[in-house]
Amino acid sequence: MSLSAALAFLGLALGVEAAAGSHSDCASFTPGALTYAAFSKATHYAANAHVNISNAYSSIDVSNLPAFCRVELVITTNETAGSTALTEVWLPDEWNGRVLTVGNGGLAGGVTVTELGHVAVPQGFAGVSTDTGHNGTTDDGDWAGPHNDNAIVDWGWRALHLSVLAGKEVVEKYYDSPANKSYYLGCSTGVLKEVQDFPDDFDGVVVGSPANWQTHLQAWSVHMNLNTEPTTSGHFMTADMWSNVIAPEVMRQCDELDGLKDGIINDPRICSFRPETLTCRPGQNVSTCLQEGQISALRRIYADYYEADQTYVFGGYYPGGETEYYHGLVGQKHFVIGTNYFGYMVTNDTKFSIHDYDASVLKLADQIDPGQANAINPNLTAFAGPGHNGKLIQYVGWADQLISPGNTLHYYESVHEFTLANTTMDIDDYYRLFLVPGMNHWCVALLHPPIGGFAANAFGSVEQASNDNPPLSFDPQHNILAAMVRWVEEDVAPDTLTAANYKDNNVTNGVGFTRPLCRYPSTIKYRGGDPNEADSFYCA
Repeated sequence: MSLSAALAFLGLALGVEAAAGSHSDCASFTPGALTYAAFSKATHYAANAHVNISNAYSSIDVSNLPAFCRVELVITTNETAGSTALTEVWLPDEWNGRVLTVGNGGLAGGVTVTELGHVAVPQGFAGVSTDTGHNGTTDDGDWAGPHNDNAIVDWGWRALHLSVLAGKEVVEKYYDSPANKSYYLGCSTGVLKEVQDFPDDFDGVVVGSPANWQTHLQAWSVHMNLNTEPTTSGHFMTADMWSNVIAPEVMRQCDELDGLKDGIINDPRICSFRPETLTCRPGQNVSTCLQEGQISALRRIYADYYEADQTYVFGGYYPGGETEYYHGLVGQKHFVIGTNYFGYMVTNDTKFSIHDYDASVLKLADQIDPGQANAINPNLTAFAGPGHNGKLIQYVGWADQLISPGNTLHYYESVHEFTLANTTMDIDDYYRLFLVPGMNHWCVALLHPPIGGFAANAFGSVEQASNDNPPLSFDPQHNILAAMVRWVEEDVAPDTLTAANYKDNNVTNGVGFTRPLCRYPSTIKYRGGDPNEADSFYCA
């Protein structure tokens, strides 16, 4: 389905005529009093005008967008403290009647203009995004203090929630009509707090690999660093060893377990990787094998992380993403989001290093829960129950190098358990999870070149079209956002999605292969035929 056909579909699905804006509407727009915000300015961009906007976190430089009005706001997040956040609302001239909020990643402070331009406006959504109350890159943590508690709360949840409310107000004032539905699309930081605590903000939420258990995620990231640090130790493994020694052995042991030798492990839970097979023999070149300390480190890296008192902290890495794991949490560079989190938000020690971490630091973090950012409540009945009937689609790459897929599984299963024990609801009626074989974390554009993994990793989410990986089509089978719209508005829930792999992760090189993405707990099975075609696979 082309973009124009997709826009027609979205309009039909809504069942109403879409509203329109114009250059004159934008030029004269003054929204008047807003509940939580002050109006800064409005700027109109004609169709195919040069749009070049950047901030510390996000940027866009294109000349192919439809006409839209860019509205800039200042959100008052705490009037007493004088704290504020910057928020933008992008209003397409051809509006489909919906609002789409796009999220942020890491500790970033910047409106996500990249995704407003690559996802929201081209598909007819009024787009909303916030800088979460500060200015900074994905890694920056010094804005948090020490002791800048208001900024931390803004980042944790408040800036996003108030921006959604203000964004809806602006949309209604601009188009003289309220939005019919409100959606969210994002990856990593943010939205599950909204689902749990502010269920009316969104009708449908699509989130990838959410960083919803911040206290434990950051503890795990430091734990992973410690498994291989320092670089002079006997348990450190170089990038070359990860790519040319460990990765080939993982594939040798596990690639064909799913019936096809293709460089992708469809379900790494069935892979019992034995690193001992790489043990150095007498006289062997140590760059081609593993020594005892390295083997021990790998066992910890692939294992769930428990503290000494048997407190579950986080999941581990899964076999299949070895070519990128060095660039995640087990390489030479410390993962600075973790150290900044503990240094600026927990201990107030700006010199905090990974070597200062122990179980007492995790305990302190859990007690504080900086910014109340943890979003681990399994009770989603206010969001999904008959009073609101919200829908949630979650996805994660099995080869995620920044947030263990085990975190996604842990949260899904906790919600499943709560639903069974406390309600008559069926989780499949409101919450669906898709695991993507071979895919890395898709919010790493500013951390590391967004390789994406050797995977069918183009299906319409954030950080995909903006990194030359658009969906094959904008219909609900290929575009996860359209799938959510159809679920919310037509009650047609997605059982599978069809994702694409572009050669070298770039659409200009053509399609490498397509694969189905299966609704958990189903996994991909090879039925035979052309391994590059999605029809050669099924979900079971």
